[in-house]
Amino acid sequence: MDIILEGILKAFILLVTFDPEVLGITWFSLKVSGTATFISLFFGMSVGTVVALTQFPGRKFVVSLINTGMALPPVVVGLFVTIFLWRNGPLGFLEILYTPAAMILAQAIIATPIVTGISLAAMQQLPRKMRLQILALGATRLQMVRILIREARLPLLAAVMAGFGGVISEVGASIMVGGNIKGYTRVLTTATVMETSRGNFDIAIALGIILLLFAYAINLVLTTVQQRERPR
Repeated sequence: MDIILEGILKAFILLVTFDPEVLGITWFSLKVSGTATFISLFFGMSVGTVVALTQFPGRKFVVSLINTGMALPPVVVGLFVTIFLWRNGPLGFLEILYTPAAMILAQAIIATPIVTGISLAAMQQLPRKMRLQILALGATRLQMVRILIREARLPLLAAVMAGFGGVISEVGASIMVGGNIKGYTRVLTTATVMETSRGNFDIAIALGIILLLFAYAINLVLTTVQQRERPR
């Protein structure tokens, strides 16, 4: 119990004093996870929308793959990204292993199935007659998709929150492809693991609390937007 109290006190001190190292790690965590989330939104919402609005052979199989991908273990992603980016790997010529770019790539792969699955469910719940009605009024297919996305904006915001939450809190892939290099690839989760392994539980708890507060602040903003948009 004393360790937990010391961790809470340490977190308060680090926040109040604007510790440069903690602020740097926090800002880097936001940049990496934020960029990965934006990438996953582009691919995830696009694929989810196409699958939801299209009928094709093997569709159920594709949907099952997407749903399975939502539970993709980060360490497995980290393993395969590391193999592909290794100096002798297929993408080794890029020389981005143990760099922020590798971390963004791994986190984007983790978040994309999450965003895709939720986007797919959000678009599928819209009445099929709505699509026919929109087209009957003279809209093009592209305009129809835009209208449907606007109608499904509330659950799509949930996809944003789920995707961001999935990558800001993961640690396995970040350590494997980023290396936890101080001042270069260290994020809040990897820093917490490192301090725990060193036995610095007060600092580890402090970093954990800061991570929770950080994730809550981001999701609070998104939740506020979502609830403000809620139909009455």
